Amino acid sequence: MQVLCVCLGNICRSPAAEAVLRAMIPDLDVDSAGTGGWHVGDPPYGPMQAAARARGYDLSNLRARQFSVADFTGFDLIIAMDAQNMSDIESQRPAGNATPVRLMAATDVPDPYYTRDFDGCLDIIENAARLMQQAHKSGSPVL
Repeated sequence: MQVLCVCLGNICRSPAAEAVLRAMIPDLDVDSAGTGGWHVGDPPYGPMQAAARARGYDLSNLRARQFSVADFTGFDLIIAMDAQNMSDIESQRPAGNATPVRLMAATDVPDPYYTRDFDGCLDIIENAARLMQQAHKSGSPVL
């Protein structure tokens, strides 16, 4: 299954979600992107990398890219980090496309670039990933 994690700039939440999902559900093919293009080509934000590294996740080889319409056909599932990202993704959905777009967690994953709460962000992502992992192990859809 190919999964795409999407946040605003692809330098904090979505690369962290990509790394966490890769670690927890290794047989998923996971990528990440941002709805905005400001950081295309940049590595994840330094403080996010440090917080992730402290938990055993290496984000250093990831680079930001922008979400595109082609992602609807390239992925089986698109995971948005918050309701605004989900809305921005849905606004690009091609007519007739049925690729599911779901939120990462039951609540928005706050953007630590603004809140500075990198550990809180990772807590939410890890908790959501554990639920996905349990569903995956039981044979249920990841979301």
